[in-house]
Amino acid sequence: MANNRKALPILLVLGLLLSFAIPQFNLVNPYIQLIIMYVGINIILTTSLNLINGYMGEFSVGHAGFMAVGAYASAVLTTQVLPSELNPWLFPLVVLAGGIAAGLVGLVVAIPSFRTRGDYLAIVTLAFNMIVKSIIENIEAIGGPRGIPGVEKLTTLPWTFFWTVLAVWVIRNFIYSNHGRGVISIREDEIASDLMSVNTRQAKLLAFTISSFFAGIAGALFAHLLQFISPRVFDIIKSTDILIMVYLGGIGSITGSVLGATIYTVLLEVLRPLGMWRMVLMPLVLVLLMLFRPRGIMGLREFRWLIPLQDLLGSKRWRQKKEASDATPAN
Repeated sequence: MANNRKALPILLVLGLLLSFAIPQFNLVNPYIQLIIMYVGINIILTTSLNLINGYMGEFSVGHAGFMAVGAYASAVLTTQVLPSELNPWLFPLVVLAGGIAAGLVGLVVAIPSFRTRGDYLAIVTLAFNMIVKSIIENIEAIGGPRGIPGVEKLTTLPWTFFWTVLAVWVIRNFIYSNHGRGVISIREDEIASDLMSVNTRQAKLLAFTISSFFAGIAGALFAHLLQFISPRVFDIIKSTDILIMVYLGGIGSITGSVLGATIYTVLLEVLRPLGMWRMVLMPLVLVLLMLFRPRGIMGLREFRWLIPLQDLLGSKRWRQKKEASDATPAN
């Protein structure tokens, strides 16, 4: 187990070096590099939404709205505010600004979650997505319905790798913190959590803010990879795609989010020769998955490298005690 813990940072360093080497030495063709970057962006989106839908047990369908806020905030900075020659140097701050803008909006959306749950929260977040799309369409200063063309391509493989690892690391640490355990307790029973002195309002605020922040990060990376954004890109269909990746990989699982985002993104490209039929086959795969494995591939399970050592040892001791008590004959 200790060797596995030491291997994880080594793998991350090797992954970062590889992300620099691939474009530098043209190890794979640009198309494959593009797919890898889309996979990374989708991992950020899926992991951040899983924090709300999986770990907190709510049902949000407006994640594309937060993504749009981050995408437009960063695109406006690089196309209208900052000098173009400084964009490559200031790009990390631009991405961070997109995340902060989305996080602030997430604070506003978190307030209705104090009084609504389940289907009602889904309606609230759906309305938020539609409001964001409508506002963007009616602001001519940012292109209105035409969008923002000519966004500089600043998203690279190393930056995608960095932000993806950062998102997974931050959300993983949050989940296993005291605040994260409060979020999980809301999923199990919010009333019981209140009775046990869990500050459910604070837990919801933190969960929505962190989730929307990383959705904004993904939006900023997406805008500077696609090089064009418009309100149509961030409609309910985009939110549905993120939902499919979450439930494909499994709720309440970071490993599931990574698997779901990777499988869905790669399958869409593999099935591209089928044209529109791929948009029929992918939902059909999800229907079959919900019928035979409702929690997804890794629902409520985690790859042990992502579990803190003390939690891993604690669960192991608990299983040993349970097995010992089960083996003890009753008097």
